[in-house]
Formats: sequence, structure tokens, C-alpha cells
Amino acid sequence: MIDRDTLHSHLHQLLEVERFRDYGPNGLQVEGKQVIRKVVTGVTASLALIEAAIEAEADAILVHHGLFWKAQDGRVTGWMKQRLQRLLAHDINLLAYHLPLDAHASLGNNAQWGEKLGLQADARFGEQDLGFIGPAWDGLTLPELQARISALMGREPVAVAGDGRALCRVAWCSGGAQGYFESAIAAGADVFLTGEISEPQAHYARETGVAFLACGHHASERYGVQALGQHLAAQLGVEHMFIEIDNPA
Repeated sequence: MIDRDTLHSHLHQLLEVERFRDYGPNGLQVEGKQVIRKVVTGVTASLALIEAAIEAEADAILVHHGLFWKAQDGRVTGWMKQRLQRLLAHDINLLAYHLPLDAHASLGNNAQWGEKLGLQADARFGEQDLGFIGPAWDGLTLPELQARISALMGREPVAVAGDGRALCRVAWCSGGAQGYFESAIAAGADVFLTGEISEPQAHYARETGVAFLACGHHASERYGVQALGQHLAAQLGVEHMFIEIDNPA
């Protein structure tokens, strides 16, 4: 078990929170009990995850997507009331780390996703260096990469083929990073992997020849929080449990 403030301080230092300009508060979002024995990790602080964590007798929930975002309606009604009500009734801490968890060099979403795909970054790109880019393995083809993504993630990526060039450099950035496609192209990518695709990216892929694969926002952000929870179990002695809440997005 560990003191809540010690856990919070450890995560803040580990993830270098102060380096990032983010869309919401990183760290402790809802205060619960002081002593933490069991941490449940998940992608998003949904009601389904909160209910599952209550069932698992968690003292803290650690997520990538927390409850609070900039420009959000601040009223505690509807879904927000339901989520907060359950957390407070069971005295459960909620901790959330967004961009710091994407970016961490070994435990982050991008590092973990790349490792599971057999990719290792040798450079960064994009705003706040969130994007990763590195060499492809020899002879990589787009169908082979699609097949590996499907096998790992349990879903077919949305693919926009480029010009058929050899895939020498692969760029990736988890979640909703479709806006980083142009930065990936400028960084020398032959293919870009992210979670989502918007209308402009299909045209960019066709016109520049760089392939684009949208692999799922939720699906591409499952890995960092699991690695972070495993780190806490190994380093701080807390019990850890990852709970997957299915999400087609």
C-alpha cells in the first residue's frame, strides 16, 4: 500500500507533467481515501470503468482520459453527476494523465504501441514532440503492416494507400493525432499510424504518396496506462488491475 500523496508525487515526477501544455488537468482529479492498496487502470474515466473498479474494490483509478477538459461545461449534471457520485460515494481517487502519458519515452502510449508493433523511434516530430518516427523492418509492405495491426489490436485499420513506395520510415502517434499527418510527412515518413482520420487526411495521402492508417483512438491508447500500472505495482508495491471497457472508436 502507499499514501495517496506519495503516489501522486511519484507519477508527476515520472511523467514530467510540468513540461506539457495540455487540454485539461493532469494528476489527481477526484480525491478519495488516503491509503491506496489497489489501483485499477483504464483508458477513460467512464461510468462503466468506475463501476467495474468499485466491483474490484479499487482505492484509485488511473486513466488516460479524465473527467475535466478546457472549455467544458462546468455544471455537475447528467453523466458528470453520475460519474462523480459513484467515485465520491466509494471514496475512490481518480488520477488522469493525458499528453504526459502519450509522450513518455518507455511507458507512454506511443512507446508501448510502437514496441508491440515491432517499431522503435529514433526521432520525434509534431507539437511538443508527441509523434514518434523510426525505421521500418526490412521489406515491410503496407498489407503486412495492416495485418500486424489487425492481429495486435483486434480491428482492421482504415487505410488510405500512398503511392506504393517502399516503407522505410514509419511515423506514429496514438489517439486523435490525425492533425499531425503533415508534420509526419515533413519528418520523412512513408506511412503514418494514428487513431482517427478526418476528411483532409485522405487527400493528403493521395497527393503526397504517404500512406495513412487510422487504427482506433481507444485501441491505440490502451497500452501506456497498462505499462504505467505495472510500473506502480513493481516499484511501489500496490496491487494493479487493468480493466478494458470496449469502445469501437
